[in-house]
Amino acid sequence: MVSSREYLEAAIEAVRASTAMIDSLDRASEMVTEALGRGGKLMICGNGGSAADAQHLAGELVCRFRRERKPAPAIALSANPAVVTAIANDYGYEKVFSRQVEAYGRAGDILVAISTSGASPNVLQAVETARSMGIPAIAFTGVSDSELAALADVVVCASGEATSHVQEVLLIAGHALCGAVESAFCGDGHVEAR
Repeated sequence: MVSSREYLEAAIEAVRASTAMIDSLDRASEMVTEALGRGGKLMICGNGGSAADAQHLAGELVCRFRRERKPAPAIALSANPAVVTAIANDYGYEKVFSRQVEAYGRAGDILVAISTSGASPNVLQAVETARSMGIPAIAFTGVSDSELAALADVVVCASGEATSHVQEVLLIAGHALCGAVESAFCGDGHVEAR
């Protein structure tokens, strides 16, 4: 049995071990900032906890993260249960994200694909569809040599032995991305409290 202290210590170590992702996270932030600055949008997908993280990141960008600013166009592809279940029923669960990329995606957009294993079939198909449409893909994953990593333009890879720690590090990475994008559009102005 793992105590709370042991769990937190392992989570802290996972964050420390993930500093190698900083360069790729900087590149991902630049890509998203450039796309949004040109009028593109961000599509985000993932399953389970990663679906919740996709919705969380979309919320931070559409509403605000830490600063008052114009909303940034971001869509979590897991957020509409009618769409997700209709596609799953009619086309299969592997298509729930790729079909939406086809519907919403345009040149100039960016896809963020979240999969801790890097092997989720529906996430992989979303990336393949995006790439076929000329839409770059950023992978948030915990496996650097995964199929997802091989397909993505930029790979933000978290370290951690437990899936939960990988998810925690990727949420921090997502917040860092939101902060970088927001700073690019707001400058070094006052940070707003919520």
